[in-house]
Amino acid sequence: MICNRYRFLGTGVALTSVALVSACGGNSASGGDSGTGTIKIGVVAPLSGDSASAGTDIVNAAKLAAKEINKDGGLLGGRKVELVVVDDACDAQTGTAAMQKLMSQNVVAVAGGYCSGAAIAETVITDKRNVPFIADAQTNVQITDRGLKHVFRTIGRDDKQGEFAAKYLVESLKAKNVAIIHDNTAYAKGLAEAARTSLGKVGGKDVLFDAITPGAKDFTSFLTKVKSADPEAIYFTGYFADAGLVLKQARELGITVPIIGGDATQDATVIKTAGSASEGFATTTAPLPSFISSAAGFVTAYKKTYDTDAGPFAPYEYDAIKVIADAIGRAKSADSQKITDALHATKDYEGITGTINFEPNGDRKNAVYVTAVVKDSKFVPGKTLDASGAWVDAG
Repeated sequence: MICNRYRFLGTGVALTSVALVSACGGNSASGGDSGTGTIKIGVVAPLSGDSASAGTDIVNAAKLAAKEINKDGGLLGGRKVELVVVDDACDAQTGTAAMQKLMSQNVVAVAGGYCSGAAIAETVITDKRNVPFIADAQTNVQITDRGLKHVFRTIGRDDKQGEFAAKYLVESLKAKNVAIIHDNTAYAKGLAEAARTSLGKVGGKDVLFDAITPGAKDFTSFLTKVKSADPEAIYFTGYFADAGLVLKQARELGITVPIIGGDATQDATVIKTAGSASEGFATTTAPLPSFISSAAGFVTAYKKTYDTDAGPFAPYEYDAIKVIADAIGRAKSADSQKITDALHATKDYEGITGTINFEPNGDRKNAVYVTAVVKDSKFVPGKTLDASGAWVDAG
C-alpha cells in the first residue's frame, strides 16, 4: 500500500510532514499532549481531487493563523503551535484513514475540512478520542446533530442556508416555481432538501428536484429536462467543479432564468469555466473574505503571503485555529477534553468573521448568510436580511 508524502512549508510555523492518506490506514492511538514541546493541531482538507484548490486555501489560512500565534509568543508559556496536515480528498473512507493518521500524531484538536460527507465520518473518530473538531466549511446538519460533544463549527448549517435561499428566491427574485438540482453528496442533497422544505413555507414550490452525476462533462440532457419543467429560477447545490459547466451549458441551451448556487459554488473556478455565462450568477453563502471589514488585515496578509486571493472559507478556518488557541489559553492546558470544555464556554470571541459563540451542540450562534453575485467577472456583495427580515444590500 503506497502513501504519498508531501511537506507543507510556512515561515514561522512548525508543520509536520505526514502521509497524505488516499488508502492508508493508521493506528488508533488517542490524540494527546505530552505537556512539553510543540502543541499539535490537526488540519484536514481535500488536497487531491476536484476540491483540492479549496483544500489548499484552507491549509494556507491555518498556516497564517499558526504563524501569528507563534510570532506572538505561542501558547502556555511559549510553546509553539505545530500543524499536522492530512488530505481527506473530500471522501468519507479516505477521511477516516486520514483522521486515524492524525490521531496517531497526538494532535490536541482538529480544524478544517471542506466536504460534509467526509466530516461526518471524521468526527466520529475525533469524538471517540475526546478531541475537539472545528468545521470551517461543512454545513450538513448531521455534523452537529448527532449528540457528539466534541464537534463545533465556525460556519452556518444547511437548514439555515436553505431557509435563506428559499426566501431569496421567492421574496427577492419573485420566483415561486424553482428547479432544485443537487449531486447526491451529503452536503448538496442536505442543502437541496432544506431549500425544498423552506420553499413551501414561503409560498414557493419545486417544479423539479433531481441530481446530476458529479464529474460529468456534458449536462445537456439533464438540463433539457430542467428547461422543460419551466422554472422561474434554478437553485444548484453541488460543488464548484461542476457548477461552471452547468451554468455554461444551461445558457447555451437558452435557459435564461436566474441560476443560484449554494455556498460550495462561490469559487473563481466557476467564473473561469462559465466565462460570460457567469455574469449575474449568484450564490447563497456566508460572507466572503472581501465582504468582511474585520477580515481586511487577513485578506491583505493572505494575498501578500500566497500571491492569490483568500478563498471563501479561508477566514472561517483562520478563526477555527484562533478560537482553539483561545480555548487552550483559557483552559491553561493543552489537554483535549479541557480544550473542548473551554470551547463550549467560549463567550463573545472576536474573530475576523465576527463574534463567535457556540450553541450547546457546537453550532455557531447567529451565523450570517448573504448572496454573492458575479459582476465583471468577480463576486461582489448582493443581498442579505436585516434584523427585521427585510432584504437589504449586503455590501
